[in-house]
Amino acid sequence: MQVYGVVGWKNSGKTGLMERLVTEITARGISVSTVKHAHHSFDVDHPGKDSHRHRMAGASEVLLASKSRWALMHELRDEDEPTLEELLGKLSDVDLVLVEGYKRDAHPKVEAHRRETGNSLISPGDPTIRAIASDVSLDCEKPIFDLNDTKAIADFILSDLGLSA
Repeated sequence: MQVYGVVGWKNSGKTGLMERLVTEITARGISVSTVKHAHHSFDVDHPGKDSHRHRMAGASEVLLASKSRWALMHELRDEDEPTLEELLGKLSDVDLVLVEGYKRDAHPKVEAHRRETGNSLISPGDPTIRAIASDVSLDCEKPIFDLNDTKAIADFILSDLGLSA
């Protein structure tokens, strides 16, 4: 299972790029899963729903299943946040896992960058960031792609990993 990340500051285009990459790469016959890191608390179920009631009652894990999908929710309570490596170990085997966030981890990454955010690049001095996807021209030693050129970014990622359809 290969891993490649998309990193960038808030509103840099990470999620849109991830979505387009999943569509592009799966269309080539490569199986893809994703991991998204959130810096805030989040909920996948809602107050009043049975699964939420189970968690609020103290269940450590709640598995919700239907004929269309299943989801396992694990409450950390007083446990440490799991590492990316630990989370990857919970996924079913696929050809590629695309990771949004986890910018300090050691897997290879593409940095999403938009001028309008006013943020500087993360990539200088970070060898894990292999390329930049931006909406502006940049003076940089790393490969730079147009943020919306999903095909070229996907080609780069797959080539970097030695994956082909």
